Amino acid sequence: MRRTRASLLASLAVATAALAPIAAIATLALGADVAFDIRSLGILTHTVLLAGLSVAGAVLLGVPLAVLTTYADLPLRRLWVAALAAPLAIPSYIGAFAYFAAFGPGGELDRLIGLPSPRIEGLAGSALIMSLYTYPFVLLSTRAALQSLDGSVVDAARTLGLSLPAALWHVVLPRARNGIAAGALLVALYALSDFATPAIMGLDTFTRMIYVEYNAFGLDRAAMMSLQLLALVVIVLWLEARVRVRRERFGRRVHLPLSTGARRLALAVAAAVVMATVVVPLAVFGLWLAREGAIGFEASFAFNSAYAAGLAAAVTLVVAVPVAHAATTGGLGRLCERITYLGFGVPGIVMGTALVYIGLRLPLLYQTLALLVLAYVLRFLPLAVGAVRASSDRVEDSMVGAARSLGAGPAEAFRRVSLPLILPGVIAAAALVFLEAMRELPATLLLRPTGFDTLATYLWRVYDAGQLGRGAVPALALVAISAAALAIMLAGESRRRRLTPL
Repeated sequence: MRRTRASLLASLAVATAALAPIAAIATLALGADVAFDIRSLGILTHTVLLAGLSVAGAVLLGVPLAVLTTYADLPLRRLWVAALAAPLAIPSYIGAFAYFAAFGPGGELDRLIGLPSPRIEGLAGSALIMSLYTYPFVLLSTRAALQSLDGSVVDAARTLGLSLPAALWHVVLPRARNGIAAGALLVALYALSDFATPAIMGLDTFTRMIYVEYNAFGLDRAAMMSLQLLALVVIVLWLEARVRVRRERFGRRVHLPLSTGARRLALAVAAAVVMATVVVPLAVFGLWLAREGAIGFEASFAFNSAYAAGLAAAVTLVVAVPVAHAATTGGLGRLCERITYLGFGVPGIVMGTALVYIGLRLPLLYQTLALLVLAYVLRFLPLAVGAVRASSDRVEDSMVGAARSLGAGPAEAFRRVSLPLILPGVIAAAALVFLEAMRELPATLLLRPTGFDTLATYLWRVYDAGQLGRGAVPALALVAISAAALAIMLAGESRRRRLTPL
């Protein structure tokens, strides 16, 4: 009982902290001179168009690739799935950075081989980059839906005279539509929240203009734009909450036979996607590294990134445990858990703006590492809470009870039964929070202490100064760290499945 009360009190405190940024934004926006004008309408149009075009591009890429990697007899299929999911390890702003520098007059292609190419910028460039680096959301969610479908429904459609492509179009994809929608809504949420990609591409979206207003000391107008952006995010989150991926009793897997020509075409398309999302940016950064080396780069940038992200991961896990425990105790605990999930829907630029306002009211926090870590914790706490709850749910009371009946004390039962089952999920959660904190750019730009540069902020600084070649080392370091964190998460998930009792 005492532990439950303590968990509820801690969960209430965390929920209050999660609501504070939204309350700060609403309070600050009251001082704005204009709520909505023609300029705001243009920004809204650009933001909505970017989200819509990104969703369309991600679906056009992700769904066919999901069908091919799930049903087609491709050689080395698991390797292709991993390669096609690899863009998850590359922040979209790194892709935007590379494409902005590689194409157009005076770009790397022009300088190296004299190949004229159009400038990738504006709405089209932003949508292209966003589609290339978010389609794995659609790919993975669609594959999960397709893998649960019973192939007998396709056999029945074929016996009724439908060709295999027609059966896929009329029978399989409609049954996987919720999985497709779930991935598409994640893409929309990402596109609405992303700051650096439209900023690099010169597109006036809410995220970019919030940063512009902040730098122009228009904090109240930045807050008003933040509220307008939050309204769009709430709509997407509401739609996402209504999507439920339907699972069917698995039967025979659908088989999609390919002719030799079709198989070669499928492999060529997959290779082209991997080339565009992974090879091109790595080649650009590798070229810069060979040309300019590590000029201007300091090891402290990597240390600062790891230090702040490590603190955020540790604090987030400590906070997540009582929130996850309180959620199992009743309605109040579940309500507090739901409130903490608001942070993940708040774009980093909005979180940064809100905490700047709070920091100005609390001078001891302003421009301190503690305020930056708080932003990371509030944004990424839902990732840790979900993982801790999922891991805890797998610890059956009967298993702990059996250990106690065999003479084990509470500490020994936890160490020998509970801990091995929850540890992989906890490690995966810590790795995920660490990864997201390392890559977070807008909140870090607004909240970092003076002189505290991370890999992400240094990359932004060299872009802003037009010294693109100096971005090679931080970009490659971020990609390597992201890949390592993803590997840790996948290893933890694999171990969790092995330890989970049937």
